[in-house]
Amino acid sequence: MTGTVNTAQEQMWNGEEGRRWTEHHRHLDRMAEPANGHLFAGAAIAGSDHVLDIGCGTGHTTRIAARHASSGQAVGIDLSAPMLELARRIAAEESLANITFERGDAQVHPLPSGRFDVAISRAGIMFFDDPVAAFANIRRSLRRKGRLAFLCHRDGGEQMRGVFTALARHLPSLDLDGHRKGVADFTDAGHIRRVLDQAGFTGIATSPVEYLTVLGRDAMDAAGFLLDVQLAGFVADAESAALTRARDALASALRPYESGDAVRLPASAWIVTAHSG
Repeated sequence: MTGTVNTAQEQMWNGEEGRRWTEHHRHLDRMAEPANGHLFAGAAIAGSDHVLDIGCGTGHTTRIAARHASSGQAVGIDLSAPMLELARRIAAEESLANITFERGDAQVHPLPSGRFDVAISRAGIMFFDDPVAAFANIRRSLRRKGRLAFLCHRDGGEQMRGVFTALARHLPSLDLDGHRKGVADFTDAGHIRRVLDQAGFTGIATSPVEYLTVLGRDAMDAAGFLLDVQLAGFVADAESAALTRARDALASALRPYESGDAVRLPASAWIVTAHSG
């Protein structure tokens, strides 16, 4: 891998966080699946396109892109060695010959100039140390009139606030905003447009979308997934008794969203599209 400037992210995704997300990739992919239709409608990938997938993780969206670009190519880039190892293995198992993965920091990675028709990302572009520099680097990798399409989270809404309120009663030191500033910034459509404009993109559009995200089989399974996987890094220092109370409270908050064989919670996002110029 070439150099990285996002050192905290590099350490996190090659440490315990990367291991957890690799181990639970099927659950995470199922959770994000309802967002894929929105992302790929915005990307409008043609059969011969060359696609760059930024923050590809274990390669779920890269594999979808490779199938859309059946006579083209899909390249996934991510900081996480364990996630990329799994991505390569799954792509090989699925006999996808037009897909490759590179380990790198998209902010500074030497992406080939003018190679890609479209760059995509499903919630993988919100943690750059310098987002303007990162998107300028991505734009340079796009051909003239190349396309950018990514999904990033909006304000979670009343339902999500209710879930985190249930947690905060028992884990008062939980500070998601302090640890995830990039996510908070990218909930603001005005901020997104300013970043992309400064990076040289044109035709910038931010479209709100909503969908139901799948958190687990039932309320207790969903509560376990949130605490043991998604939020594990934030609650690692919590006392065992407090975690038990938080788990029960979280399950109670999620129970109204049980439907059939899953807990489905409303989620809000932006689909952002732009052109390289």
